[in-house]
Amino acid sequence: MITDLTKKEAEFAKAVEHLRSELKTVRTGRASAQLVEHLEVEYYGTKTPLIQLAQIAVPEPRSITIQPYDKQALKEIEKAVQTSNLGINPINDGTYIRLNIPPMTEERRKELVKVVAQMAERTRVSIRNIREEIWKEIQKQENEGKISEDDKIGAKEDLQKMVDKFNEQIKKLADAKEQEVLTI
Repeated sequence: MITDLTKKEAEFAKAVEHLRSELKTVRTGRASAQLVEHLEVEYYGTKTPLIQLAQIAVPEPRSITIQPYDKQALKEIEKAVQTSNLGINPINDGTYIRLNIPPMTEERRKELVKVVAQMAERTRVSIRNIREEIWKEIQKQENEGKISEDDKIGAKEDLQKMVDKFNEQIKKLADAKEQEVLTI
């Protein structure tokens, strides 16, 4: 039984890792290549991540430059940036696409804090769903006589400790990102 619990720990870790990668896409006051590298660009009929189509650089704290490997992708990259929810207008000079990151207003910062909280809550829900799945499996094993009631109670305590550990990680990630967003 306990080996099953350690195997399930990877599912919890995967949910937290997904949150970590999602939080990288939340815009702060500074430019970061991670803001745009996963944008989906329509390239020859296929949705392709921007990182596979272009070199992304941050030459200044408030600007990002995107230099496509194929110049014909410029228009599609520009369109992908415009349709994203970044709120940044791309400047296409024929060779590069330049993104100037405007300073965020206090209102926008508060909106982004709410977005971060929603991302964290979705991850917590995911953690709860995994916990419920494991708990049902534990109960099923007890009903089938594979484990005793004492083992069930011990497994429940171990499961709750694991859930608490991952919820703490979620809280730390969300709090750190909120601080980053609120820092001017």
